[in-house]
Amino acid sequence: MNSSNRLWLILFIIGAVLVAGRMIMSSNGMGKAYVQAVPVNPDAENEDHKWTIYEQASLTDYNKSVLADPNQTEYLFSMSRTLGVWFAALMTIFVLSFLIRDNPFYKFAEAVFVGISAAYWMVVGFWSTVVPNLIGKISPDLVRNWALPGLGQDEHSELLYLIPLALGLMLLWRLSPKGGWISRWPMAFIIGVFCGLRLITFIHADFLSQIRNGIVPLWVEDSTGAFSFWLSLRSVFLIVGVLSCLVYFFFSFEHKGIVGKTAKLGIWFMMITFGAAFGYTVMGRIALLAIRLEFLFDDWLWLIDPTDKRVEAVVSMLGLF
Repeated sequence: MNSSNRLWLILFIIGAVLVAGRMIMSSNGMGKAYVQAVPVNPDAENEDHKWTIYEQASLTDYNKSVLADPNQTEYLFSMSRTLGVWFAALMTIFVLSFLIRDNPFYKFAEAVFVGISAAYWMVVGFWSTVVPNLIGKISPDLVRNWALPGLGQDEHSELLYLIPLALGLMLLWRLSPKGGWISRWPMAFIIGVFCGLRLITFIHADFLSQIRNGIVPLWVEDSTGAFSFWLSLRSVFLIVGVLSCLVYFFFSFEHKGIVGKTAKLGIWFMMITFGAAFGYTVMGRIALLAIRLEFLFDDWLWLIDPTDKRVEAVVSMLGLF
């Protein structure tokens, strides 16, 4: 183990010791989640039309309600969400353990995230695409009675949708030990249609849009009709940057003299653009890391409280003594 991995291992061990001490010495606990029971349609005569949803609540609201009425049932401790907080915290630490080296904890977290993501999108795709757009088109009455009572009443059976159903079944033939070649036909159809649709979308959204945004006036006036120096300068920079970048990719002439200098200017514009894009990407990743650290220190360890969702509860409890 090199010095860098040894340093990260020491930091993780110190963190584990501190977390264990935080759990033992904390009087209010840590990583607990509370909910508020909100009744829906409480005045409905039919009991089937009444139900309760549970929204996220803070420790402050829970303690205040308990102090006012120890037998209240509006604010409750949620064991399932508490387990979710602890599970999310442990998975975050397992992923960060890759800083030490590749280890079984990281592999376990990776497998869990990939499996949960695949299962989640499979369920979402089934209920948001297959049920309303396929089964709902073939047999709308079945879908209304089974899953989607709000499906349009004017929907009627369209046997044309048996074709995508057949293609979907042919696609599943890939799982069969024999006849896997049958799945190539729907796969080729899907890839072809997807490429065609994406090509049209790309031409309209990216290619033509960039050409349209690159055609700007050099003389720009503000809302009062006066000449705007900064907006005009922006247009000049835009046109010079676009033309110099195009010259860099123009290989019919050797890049010497004025053509070479213009191409070099295009390189500078592209490097600045790539640098800004890379910086934006890094900033987004750092923001994700900051969010995960805030989750660990706020929702799990209760070491910080930026929104005062627990300090007020402590103050209100101390005020009774």
